[in-house]
Amino acid sequence: MTEQGVRWTAEQVLALAPDDASRKAGGRLGGAGPWSQIGGSASGSVWGLCKGSGSKPYRTVVDLAGPAYKCSCPSRKFPCKHALGLLLLWSAEGVGEPGEAPEWAAQWLAERAAKTERPAAPAGRPADEEGARRRAERRAARIGAGVTELEQRLADLLRGGLAGQEQAGYAGWEETAARMVDAQAPGLAGRVRELGTIPSCGPGWPARMLEEAALLHLLDRAWLGVSALPAELAATVRSRVGLPASGEGEAVRDRWLVLAQYDSVSPDGRLTTRRIWLRGLGSGRPALVLDFGPPGRAPGLALPVGLVLEAEVRFRPRSAGLRGDLGDRSAAAVPCPEAPAGVGTGAALEAYGAALREDPWLESWPVVLGPVIPIPGELGWQLADAAGDCALPVPVTGAGSRSRGGLWQLAALSGGSPVTVFGECGHRGFTPLTAWQPGSSEAVPLA
Repeated sequence: MTEQGVRWTAEQVLALAPDDASRKAGGRLGGAGPWSQIGGSASGSVWGLCKGSGSKPYRTVVDLAGPAYKCSCPSRKFPCKHALGLLLLWSAEGVGEPGEAPEWAAQWLAERAAKTERPAAPAGRPADEEGARRRAERRAARIGAGVTELEQRLADLLRGGLAGQEQAGYAGWEETAARMVDAQAPGLAGRVRELGTIPSCGPGWPARMLEEAALLHLLDRAWLGVSALPAELAATVRSRVGLPASGEGEAVRDRWLVLAQYDSVSPDGRLTTRRIWLRGLGSGRPALVLDFGPPGRAPGLALPVGLVLEAEVRFRPRSAGLRGDLGDRSAAAVPCPEAPAGVGTGAALEAYGAALREDPWLESWPVVLGPVIPIPGELGWQLADAAGDCALPVPVTGAGSRSRGGLWQLAALSGGSPVTVFGECGHRGFTPLTAWQPGSSEAVPLA
């Protein structure tokens, strides 16, 4: 289900739920409130006591390698809501540092380890490999059924027209997303939820909804024909649908400049995602570090923009070479002595286009623009090359857009002079996140 050392997302956890009721109950238990003695081990297990209706709390332990579950509650569902809640807490990094398991958890883990230590088969396919193959086939069949159902939902959307989506509300899309979670396709579930929020995103939403529906349709068709795709593209499709990537990513040790940091909240309000953009000063490689916070709690990782830290980043496979996990830091963070070098708008578009060839569903690509001049206008804001006649539009509505306050902050920082701007270059334009004035090394985050 997951690579060693790689934390699951909340949607990957909820994809394990046996039904919608378990999913909702597990989500309610995904906070620290009802739990005590929670902990985990470096070898891949988590445990905790969950207070229930009785006098004794329920003992819950999960072996992440399976995954396998043990809980003292009377539920016949597998996994139970307590196991799901514990996994959600773990996915949000809420179980603390690795430690020694209590006796009740250690005993079950030891018994499970003894059962799985069998001598290798003398010939033929090992039993665990054969079982993994059958499980993968069953999951692929469930995803295929979910994709077929989703295609019918998109066809109904286009047949009925987009005009009524504002009145239809979000509930129908949430139901469709839950069906995709049932089909063990959390990646599709996330895209469906984002699609359902578009009618409430202001002017121009029908065009954006049509664009996102087309991308979702493309992903559906790619999954249905995944066996005929080139190996790299097929792996990207599987990752986008929600299957965990296999293999280990590259580890890069460098001095990393923190380019930007900002938070976003999931459509259901249950998860806060913090996006932190880094750039290796030696390698020039960009990296995206994500951290998550459960309801009512902010993500734990915070890196001040403009500082440089020496650390190892392990990149995850099938993430467009961007997604990475921050390892041990070998020195204290220090201010960067100079602003990063920027490129023109044409080079920014070329970089995004090259990334799209590898992953057609990539929403944006990190770029440092400069020198550019922010220009407001009747048709919206633009970032224009200081030397040349090309510009990139700045989206001010919809997903990934910046507030008008942040754009005026950028204009005030510029004062009509060229500036260096870091942001995300995508199909809607360039979203500015951080800026530097000429001759200054001070990074200014844009609200």
